[in-house]
Amino acid sequence: MRRKRIIVTSVLVAVIGVAAPLSLAFYLSSVRALQGEQDRLRLLAGYALERAHRSIASAGVALRSADALELAPCSEAHIQQLRRITITTRSIDDIGYLENGVLKCTSTGVEETRIAVAPADFTLANGMGIDFNLRPVVSGGKRMVGLTYRAHKVLIDPVRFSDVIVDSDIQMAVAIGKRGVLDTLHHPDPAMVQALLDGKPAAGGAAHDGSIHAMLYRDGLTAVMIEPRSKLHDRLRREQLLLLPMGMLMAAFIVGIVVWLSRRRLSLRGELETAVERREFFVHYQPIIALDTGVCVGAEALIRWRRPDGSMIRPDLFIPVAEESELILPITDQVIACVIADMRAALVADRALHIAINLCASDIETGRALDVLERLLDGTGIEAQQIWLEATERGFINVEAARATIEKARARGHAVAIDDFGTGYSSLSSLQNLPLDALKIDKSFVDTIGTDAATSSVTPHIIDMARTLNMLIVAEGIETQGQADYLRQRKVEFGQGWLFAKALPALDFLAFYAGRRLPSST
Repeated sequence: MRRKRIIVTSVLVAVIGVAAPLSLAFYLSSVRALQGEQDRLRLLAGYALERAHRSIASAGVALRSADALELAPCSEAHIQQLRRITITTRSIDDIGYLENGVLKCTSTGVEETRIAVAPADFTLANGMGIDFNLRPVVSGGKRMVGLTYRAHKVLIDPVRFSDVIVDSDIQMAVAIGKRGVLDTLHHPDPAMVQALLDGKPAAGGAAHDGSIHAMLYRDGLTAVMIEPRSKLHDRLRREQLLLLPMGMLMAAFIVGIVVWLSRRRLSLRGELETAVERREFFVHYQPIIALDTGVCVGAEALIRWRRPDGSMIRPDLFIPVAEESELILPITDQVIACVIADMRAALVADRALHIAINLCASDIETGRALDVLERLLDGTGIEAQQIWLEATERGFINVEAARATIEKARARGHAVAIDDFGTGYSSLSSLQNLPLDALKIDKSFVDTIGTDAATSSVTPHIIDMARTLNMLIVAEGIETQGQADYLRQRKVEFGQGWLFAKALPALDFLAFYAGRRLPSST
């Protein structure tokens, strides 16, 4: 079932690993294409607004010039000046003088007929009034935009507000705020323009009735740009040509990682499960030496795995997988069984000899292994104090649960040591709250003895801390005589490492132990 679950999970992850990057590439291509097209439309809208602002500003200058004239209204001189202003101002088509809502004269002369002028449709921030839909006689009924300031009014051809060059399929409208449209280009749908001005679609946004639009607001004017969605196709293809290869590379990378991990996990975990069922594990014993006498006082039981083809799998490869899959629990049980089978006679013959067994974090938290150990020791003649228990700092993360397990173990007679100290999660406060018997100095700190390494000063602090907490000290990984001498001088009780012996098969360890039961003559 576990093997099938790994295969199914790997396939699903691989499918997601392919689909996600490609989907993301398609999505980003669409977003970038739409954003790029809208940016282009906003750029064109900016040109239109600039043109419209110039027209209004120019008309405003003309109106203020007319207002500043100190001439009798509609006199010959006044009309001549109005004519001059009209000729010299490119943005206006005509200018007239109003009095009490009636047009009195224009740049072409005095009006003989009474022409009433309605109030402006809208007043700009600068005080000028604007009419959006004038159809004066002088223009032959053509729609004009009127701009009024005090007693003068100018007529502006609406085309001057949209006098920009754009593609024929791009529609445009220029409006005063959201109120009135000054002019349009290429006949946009008035309802769509008004809906956009009213903000019904998302501002600056997406497609509307199969079109793309962009809006730009500046100094009271709004430009609306609309184009068919089909204009996206070329830009979308360019974006896809850019992003899809990246998505495919990412998908290939993810699939490669999934295949690599699934093969590793599937093969190793599958073999590991089979190994547990076939009891392919055995134990080597790392001698523990009393540093002051050189006597071998015990050993640490180290798990080993030999495949049926005779190849050995390193513990650092299979133990993490075993811990992750909880196969570490039956493996621990097999280690206990191996220790009892290998060392029973020696332990019963010599009560001073002890064997240390490593417990995983789960067993420290639950105490499960203690019951297994008690059951397997029953009737063997081995005393509980001859079996030491070791746990790495990861097992002490849950301090309360760890304390309960340690207290239970010590109550049954086992000594408990913290392994690889200084490389994990423990703090001085947590150590103070745990009733531990021994502390094992990790090899990484022992290696710095006699060197200028930055951590070389840590070892004496660990020793002093252990002394303060009344713990026995075991130094791991001793490889040189200088390291052994340094530790002996600082009253470290025990050591283990290649200086004394590598981890040995059971028979070799018993032979080594027999030769190191007496104090060294050196």
